[in-house]
Formats: sequence, C-alpha cells, structure tokens
Amino acid sequence: MTNLTDALHIPDTQGARDERHLAIQRVGVKDVRYPLQLRVAGAVQATTALWSLDVALPAEKKGTHMSRFVAWLDALDEPLDAVALRRRHAAMLHKLGATDGRIEAAFSFFLRKRAPVSGVQSLLDYRGRWIAEARAGATTLWMEVGVPVKSLCPCSKEISDYGAHNQRSLVTLRVEALGAIEWHELARFAEDSASSEIWPMLKRSDEKWVTERAYENPKFVEDLVRDVALRLNADTRIGRYHVEVENFESIHNHSAYARIERA
Repeated sequence: MTNLTDALHIPDTQGARDERHLAIQRVGVKDVRYPLQLRVAGAVQATTALWSLDVALPAEKKGTHMSRFVAWLDALDEPLDAVALRRRHAAMLHKLGATDGRIEAAFSFFLRKRAPVSGVQSLLDYRGRWIAEARAGATTLWMEVGVPVKSLCPCSKEISDYGAHNQRSLVTLRVEALGAIEWHELARFAEDSASSEIWPMLKRSDEKWVTERAYENPKFVEDLVRDVALRLNADTRIGRYHVEVENFESIHNHSAYARIERA
C-alpha cells in the first residue's frame, strides 16, 4: 500500500543530493514544548518539557525530515528513565536514518518533603534535564538537576557580634550517568552539602530548626561546591560532571559563584 505522499507524487526535497559537500553536525528542532512522563522516587510524574532534538546530516544529503522529530515525541508512551531514554534515543536515530544525534529535555519535577520538626508535608520543585547524545558510535547520558538550598557566610558569622548574613543558593549538577541514578539522589548531593536544605512549608518550630542548622553549618560558595564534588567523586555511578553554585547574596546586589568540573 502506497502512502499519501507517494500517491500524490509529492517530491522529497529533503532527500535530494547536496553538492556543496559540507556535513552538518546538528540539525533538528529546538524548544518544542511537549508532555513528558518521568520516573521520580519510585512514582511517575506527568510534566511538560522543552525539547531539542537533532541529528548529524551527511555532506551529500540536502536536509533532514523535521516532522519525524515531532512524530517521535508524539510516540512517547512510557515514563522515561535512563534505560527507556537510551532505547528511545536509538529509535529516534533509526527513524531519522542517522548514526549521530542528540536529545535534550528540560523540565520541572517535584519531591515531597517533610518538615524537620513539625513533619508537615509539601512539594518542592526542582529543575531537571535529560541529555542523550550519540557520537562516533558511543551514546552518553547526562542528568542535570537544579537544587535550591540555603547557605550562611562563615566570615559574617565570625566577625559579627550577633547573627550572620545568609541567602538562598542554587546548586546545579550535571552528571554523566554510568549507572542507575534517581533524581532524588542527585538532589540529596546538594541538600546534604548545604548549610541547610529548604522546604516549601514550615511551621515556627521548623523555622527555628532551619535557622539554627544553617548558623551551625556555615558555608562559603567555595565550601559548598567542593563538598558537592566530594560526594560525586565517591559515587561510582557518576563519570564526568560539572557542579555550579550561585549564592544570591543578601548583602550585595550580585551573586557569588563557583564551579568545579571533572572531565
């Protein structure tokens, strides 16, 4: 049975030969907003992702079939974890007739947190990102998470007669996943390294606990990024990584920033 394109004799311009002899490393679609099912802490969350999908185009080929990227997205009918993403990435390359290609999806996910004293529960949002990339016959899978935490300045604590300036910080971890890693595990690398983790909903007893916890555990931006890196170094499931920390300073109109990479 012939398809509609063949029946209407519509030419396949993208499939024509190109005589400029220039390969394109990445061509595809960018910033496509589409649903995503995600496995988080043993449950499935429905969210919306901003997708960018591309493949490498050989020098002799004029174009790629852009509609096939969206068709691939629309066929996603299962929650994505590392195993499913690798399988689906291979299917995308096959669909586009490519050997090299990349998938990137940026999204929000939520973890239910219990306040440290009162035990009240609420959902905290995190920034997540999947990146799957095939190059030269090898596929690399990256996971990225942005984790909001609290930091308190050791210098301020040392020199002040009372109190110390403190602020919210954002820790961003991008790790090469060599084994199965859960999103909540990545978040804990940051939260366990901070002056204090944070919660969406706190009672007064919880506020007291968080304030005192941070005061007893001061961290420079340099301390925080190093402590996260040490935790990553100790986990054999993680290959290359980079960690960024931004402190949204409460006594300056600028941020303090630090980054560590393992290539």
